[in-house]
Amino acid sequence: MNKIPEIPLVMNPMTPEARGVIGFKWNDEAGKGHKIGGEPGWIQGDETPECSQCFTGMTFYGQLDCLGDEVALGDCGRIFVFVCMDCLNTQSVLQCG
Repeated sequence: MNKIPEIPLVMNPMTPEARGVIGFKWNDEAGKGHKIGGEPGWIQGDETPECSQCFTGMTFYGQLDCLGDEVALGDCGRIFVFVCMDCLNTQSVLQCG
């Protein structure tokens, strides 16, 4: 399993509409966990998937955090994306706080 170096992603909304959905009324830290690579910022514990084709652990590719109160994933959830570097299969995992 390969490890991708961590690359933080910073939201840069391009329209007033996009700026309007970013941010949480009661939580300043939520929504700041977007990144490529590194280690998953699990909310509920490790759920690294296994490739359905070669049955090996998949490589963590990145995660997307909640955007804001209007488009929250459950209670400030995150989507984790994994890839098998050999088979090029992908899987995602959603965890909510």
